[in-house]
Amino acid sequence: MVRVAVQIQSDDGSCKEWAIVELQGDLETRHPVPLSGKFIGDLHFTLKDSPVLIIGHHILHGKVLNLEKPLAVLVKTTESSGDAAMETDDAAESRKTCYDVKAIIKKKILFKTRPKPIIAHVPKKL
Repeated sequence: MVRVAVQIQSDDGSCKEWAIVELQGDLETRHPVPLSGKFIGDLHFTLKDSPVLIIGHHILHGKVLNLEKPLAVLVKTTESSGDAAMETDDAAESRKTCYDVKAIIKKKILFKTRPKPIIAHVPKKL
């Protein structure tokens, strides 16, 4: 199972809301390279808000579901109190660790069917 977090637009703009894209199965490439930070495909929504994912020459149709328990995306920051030049054990203990909420994940976009090939226009016989 592959899960990818994507940012969606929130109505009030207070905290960014993200969604998880969940694919049943694995993404395989011709060359074994890590997919982190790479372009995978295009995510679109139909007029009825049904998600459509296009990966290469394949198309997947999915649905948007609400998560039972929301998830939070946290960013860990460390603040040092005092002089930064003094790096002793006491200075390391005086550092303050904070976690900032970057986004809330309340929805998941689920693609559980097998991808269908995109077939180009085939001309009719004459």
